[in-house]
Amino acid sequence: MRIVLTGGGTGGHIYPAVAIGKHMQQLDPDTRLLYIGTENGMESRVVPGQSIPFEAIEITGFRRKLSLENIKTVMRFLKGVKRSKALLREFKPDVVVGTGGYVCGPVVYAAAKLGIPTFIHEQNAIPGLTNQFLSRYADHIGVSFPESEKQFPRAKATSYTGNPVASNVLRAAPGKGLESLGLQAGTRLALIVGGSRGARALNEAVIEMAPKLSRLAGARVVFVTGDIYYESTKERIQALGAGSSLTLVPYLNNMAEVLRDTALVVSRSGASSLAEITALGLPSILIPSPNVTNNHQEANARSLVNAGAAELLLEKELSGEKLLGAMEALLGDRKRMAAMSGAASKLAVPDSAARIADALLGLRRFR
Repeated sequence: MRIVLTGGGTGGHIYPAVAIGKHMQQLDPDTRLLYIGTENGMESRVVPGQSIPFEAIEITGFRRKLSLENIKTVMRFLKGVKRSKALLREFKPDVVVGTGGYVCGPVVYAAAKLGIPTFIHEQNAIPGLTNQFLSRYADHIGVSFPESEKQFPRAKATSYTGNPVASNVLRAAPGKGLESLGLQAGTRLALIVGGSRGARALNEAVIEMAPKLSRLAGARVVFVTGDIYYESTKERIQALGAGSSLTLVPYLNNMAEVLRDTALVVSRSGASSLAEITALGLPSILIPSPNVTNNHQEANARSLVNAGAAELLLEKELSGEKLLGAMEALLGDRKRMAAMSGAASKLAVPDSAARIADALLGLRRFR
């Protein structure tokens, strides 16, 4: 099978595409992949590192108000469609998979115009603009949240597939995460992470609460600061004379292993993070980023909160004392933690990649 993958801008779009491609190769080692992204996007660095052939087109996103730049974007879109058609004719894919981000627009649109079956995957509870546009051209739509199905055209084949990145954490071996952090087996771990780049508001809250971490019933706190905040956060916490119960790291290359050994996670509510949290049945405190399109992270978080799987703390209400209080209450209530864990597990779709594979194979037969 020959598959073109496309998605970009953030890891939340890129890693699901990579996970889909890798799963298809596991099913059939003869599967050939081609990833189409942008030269300057994160995908241009991530995808080649996954040993997937990569080609680039030039495209930018639309602004949400009328501007001269949008006229230029339309021209780039048309140019991107032309370039995409050339790449598709050369590669001859059986199906094109789009996972969001503006680069998907010209690629999936070009595939539809060439009569190539198309599948788009929406990770968030509120669909992005590109997937909303592409839904009229796609042959099949997969969603990560069941409530998203009603936001796409009824006439389209739409299915609740979950997010395929969850399979990575399920493969992680227990104990390896604690070992990598230099912590003893059996350590009760509370993980705080503000996304791959970190989050200033969360860093400020952790600095404020650092001298009071002894309140957390013997739990060890690991805080992923983000590269740009690491040195300043470390210096400020050291100046407070705090940190004996705190491990600071700028980034985790083995996030799946660490999550596997985590008792409680404090996190943003990007779709991939929530897929991993529910796959492992982790109780969580979610702090949605307010700086995202359509405030979709809050919608993502409320999906878990409404199911009893997480607690919500809005960034505008965030402080060190509020975060510490929420963590203290949960870590001190094992019955509540167990209930949240069970609720999170019920939201998981452990066979997400397999569901998407079935859809892709169906599109291939349809062709």
